[in-house]
Amino acid sequence: MTIADYQALVSSENADQPDFLAVISASVEPSVQVQALLQAMISLFDIDTPPAGDQLDIIGQWVGISRQIKIPISGVFFTWDGAANVGWDYGIWQGAGQTSNISSLPDDAYLKLIKATIAANQWDGTTNGAYEIWDSLFTTFSILVQDNLNMSYAMALVGGIIDSLTLALITGGYINLRPEGVRISKYFISQGTNPVFAWDLAVTNLQGWDVGYWATEIAGN
Repeated sequence: MTIADYQALVSSENADQPDFLAVISASVEPSVQVQALLQAMISLFDIDTPPAGDQLDIIGQWVGISRQIKIPISGVFFTWDGAANVGWDYGIWQGAGQTSNISSLPDDAYLKLIKATIAANQWDGTTNGAYEIWDSLFTTFSILVQDNLNMSYAMALVGGIIDSLTLALITGGYINLRPEGVRISKYFISQGTNPVFAWDLAVTNLQGWDVGYWATEIAGN
C-alpha cells in the first residue's frame, strides 16, 4: 500500500484536514517503506529474474547447494587449437585472476545447478518427470535415457552444442537426477548437432547407417 491508500481510509469528517492527513502520512510512511522493501526482495531472489552474485549464494544456502566445487574442474576454458570440446561454442571464457581449474562456479552455471537441485527435490522419480526437468534446464540440446534394467541407465546428450562446463557438471554427477541406488553407466555425447547412430531408429536425433554419427562415450558414475 501507498501513503495515499492509507489517507483514503480517513473518514469524511477529517479527509479535508491537511494537518490530520500529514500526521497520517508521517505515521504510516515507515510501514510503507518496509512493505516496498519486502516486495522488492521477491524479485531480488527470484531464480527466474535471474539473480546474481550474493543473491545466488543466499538462494544456494536455502536450496542446500554451494557454488564451490569439491574437486576442481579442469579443461573447460576456451583455447585455440587445443583439446576437443573447448573451441568455439564449447569452451568457456577464463576470467581475470582465474586459474586453469574451476573451483567456484560462475553465476550462469551456478544458477543452472540451483534450478537442477530444486527440480530434483521435487521430482516424482519417473522417467517422464526427469525428461520434463531436463527439457526445462537445457534448451540447446536434448537428453535421452536407456534403462539397462540392472539398476543403471545410460544417458545420451544429443542434438546440440554442449559447452564444456555444462558437460563437466553433468558427467561429474553435480546435476544428479537419478533415483537412490541407481547409477549412470555411460554418457554418450553427440558431435554437435549431428544425429547419433542407433540401430533400427530414424528419429530427429537418432539415425542409422550413413546418417548417424558415432557418439563420444564417457564413463558413468
